[in-house]
Amino acid sequence: MHPEEQALIHDWNTVSGRFQPAERITFDDETLRDGLQSPSVTDPPLAAKLEILERMAELSIETANLGLPGAGAAHREDILAMAMHIARAKLPIRPNVACRTVVSDIEPVREMMDKTGLSVLACCFIGSSPIRQYTENWTLATLMGHVEKSLSYAHDHGIPVMFVTEDTTRAHPADLEALYGLAIDLGAERLCICDTCGHATPDGVRNLVSFVRRIVEKKGRKVGLDWHGHRDRNLDLANCMAAVEAGVTEVHGAALGVGERAGNAPMDLLLANFHLLGWIDRDLTKLGAYVRACSKHLKVPIPHNYPIFGHDAFVTGTGVHAAAVIKAMKRGDAWLADRVYSGVPAGDFGESQRVAVGPMSGKSNVIWWLDHHGFDGSDEALVERVFAAAKAADRLLSDEELRLAATQRA
Repeated sequence: MHPEEQALIHDWNTVSGRFQPAERITFDDETLRDGLQSPSVTDPPLAAKLEILERMAELSIETANLGLPGAGAAHREDILAMAMHIARAKLPIRPNVACRTVVSDIEPVREMMDKTGLSVLACCFIGSSPIRQYTENWTLATLMGHVEKSLSYAHDHGIPVMFVTEDTTRAHPADLEALYGLAIDLGAERLCICDTCGHATPDGVRNLVSFVRRIVEKKGRKVGLDWHGHRDRNLDLANCMAAVEAGVTEVHGAALGVGERAGNAPMDLLLANFHLLGWIDRDLTKLGAYVRACSKHLKVPIPHNYPIFGHDAFVTGTGVHAAAVIKAMKRGDAWLADRVYSGVPAGDFGESQRVAVGPMSGKSNVIWWLDHHGFDGSDEALVERVFAAAKAADRLLSDEELRLAATQRA
């Protein structure tokens, strides 16, 4: 912490008090399950999936969904191979898998546990909203029957369960009380509240999580609460924060927000924001390596303006802004340079502030660039030549273009 941090930054985010979770917050990475359901991602080969798991472990991500065993033999083979890798490499990740509330989906979990020696969580999901029930011609009795049969099988065979209600954010309270209550009675260790269709607002999240907490409290058994949210309305990060404030202890996300339709909450930005809020304490300097590995293997480009890891995230080309960053750098104060024109300290995430040169730049940008690329920033003629080239451009110039401008003869 900078010795003058409180004097230099008045934090309106904390004027009414700083929320701190009562329990440790953990994360479930859905990149290799829900993430692969994105219409635009590539299902990577096993070696790439193992690398992604290694990147998760570097970030101390606690749990990872390895896939849907019911999707077929090839999927089951990859899931087992990933679980075996976690066991052999002693990665500090608990594996879980998505299962429909049918015995045939849950059966392979017992085999995985026997072959790996790991506790594999079966995330047993079932649709809960009235619109889904109407479409499928289901009744609540039908749903309750599936839950009782499948979770009883899991309980009898020593398979730990997270019970997941799909489309929870549009479900009737009485249905949720019946379904969650039965799951608790049948031994579920966690309940997952899902914004499957990206419907919720932060107020809706708080209302729903508080309601589910009351169900758990009435049952009198300690059960973990998860939040799984989609980003159809771009409220995913705000909803995850609201869920934690309301009492959720585990949050789901996927790298770069990949997933069905508009995707999931982005795991990388969840970690970054929870770090900035002071809700978690872990080394995130390798977060960029995770993001770039997932981008490469899933063939999902990182948008140029993506927070923290996009090309433009820490690039300053405007004269006034760059001048302030440069002055901080000249003081030798990395903390100051990281914050004077950025709400996100790049160094916390293994990144750095960068000064660029373009038509909106001042001479201070040019001088800084010259001094940091082997040229003499005190050569006024050289500065003028490069500055003129920048002013004549219609965008930021690349290092190659700036070198050309600097080395061309007057």
